[in-house]
Amino acid sequence: MTKIFGDFIDELLESKEYLEIVFSPASVPLKQRWRTNGLSADFMADYFAVFFTKSDTEAEIKSAVSFIANELLENAMKFKDETSDYFISVSLKLYEDRLVFLTINSVNPQAVGKFQTFIQELVTCDPGELYIRQLEKNAEDETHTASGLGFLTMINDYLTKIGWKFETVQKEPEVIIVSTMVQLII
Repeated sequence: MTKIFGDFIDELLESKEYLEIVFSPASVPLKQRWRTNGLSADFMADYFAVFFTKSDTEAEIKSAVSFIANELLENAMKFKDETSDYFISVSLKLYEDRLVFLTINSVNPQAVGKFQTFIQELVTCDPGELYIRQLEKNAEDETHTASGLGFLTMINDYLTKIGWKFETVQKEPEVIIVSTMVQLII
């Protein structure tokens, strides 16, 4: 099974400048690993900031990269398939007109349907209206853990394009990976 949603580019052009960080989810408990998400996101932001010479552009890019990378890493860690030892990766590629983030992680096969339903809503609804609805939903249910506010903030505040690709990479036991792509226009 391979399904693509949103603005996912399956065949990305080569990038001369990129950074990739790979995590082994089984090596350290999630609670300990959680603290490294922000460090990894900030590292990526600092690394790519040197390619932008205007101080205001550098600060904007740095802030955007840190936020987006952190959100993507948190989602990958939080929603990974606990029964799978499949790696988690985040990469960032620099192109002339955009930065492209890509996270890859396993996802629980029973959670795929609900996630794809949310994605379908995200790519077909007005993101501003959906953001307000999600805020209201979260206010009503404090235990709600999958709000989608990170994706909505990326779209509304940073004007990103987001896409997903779901692939079954193993049949028994079933392992499904999700690749999340975020394009930040620069």
